[in-house]
Amino acid sequence: QIASFFKLEEMTIVSGISRVIILPGNGCTPIRKCNWYAYLQQELEKVFPNIPIVLEDMPDPYEAKEIIWIPFILNQLHCDENTLIIGHSSGCCAILRLLERQKVKGAIIVSAYHTDLGDESETISGYFNRPWNWEAMKGNAEKIVQLGSRDDHLVPFKEMVFVNQHINSEFVIFEEEGHFMFRKFPKLVEIIKERFCTSPSE
Repeated sequence: QIASFFKLEEMTIVSGISRVIILPGNGCTPIRKCNWYAYLQQELEKVFPNIPIVLEDMPDPYEAKEIIWIPFILNQLHCDENTLIIGHSSGCCAILRLLERQKVKGAIIVSAYHTDLGDESETISGYFNRPWNWEAMKGNAEKIVQLGSRDDHLVPFKEMVFVNQHINSEFVIFEEEGHFMFRKFPKLVEIIKERFCTSPSE
């Protein structure tokens, strides 16, 4: 267990995180019935009992257009420099574009990619119509943790490797988790505890 040495009641939040935002992949609506998002919210409310764990249905959930999602994340979900933001699939693309202009405390990206994958439904989002500003991303997040599985059937692993190489993220590689489309994700909770929590004695 990654964080087995922690006792939950002794955990404190690292580096002044004051908000956690969870972003879904496109097509994931209602959000609480999709994948591991509601599970993660419930588990993080135990880990971080004194800060909001934000999980809201996104506007334009199927096309997930940048011009709609980014303002919503900033103005409605209130992402700021003290936020830990977590995204899955196309939610990662939103985070990457967000990091080009917005500082955050930390980012976790699960099944990230940087091209439209030859899929018109991805192209329409607007994320892929210009080069990525990788240097800005690196400067705007104190810590970036990336998760990916070699057998992902929707996002080629080489896409994740490319992102990792350009943002110098900590890359946690899985072998057989596919596109991480399951109801519970305890490993992610453990990773968050290890990377973003500490005990008072530390």
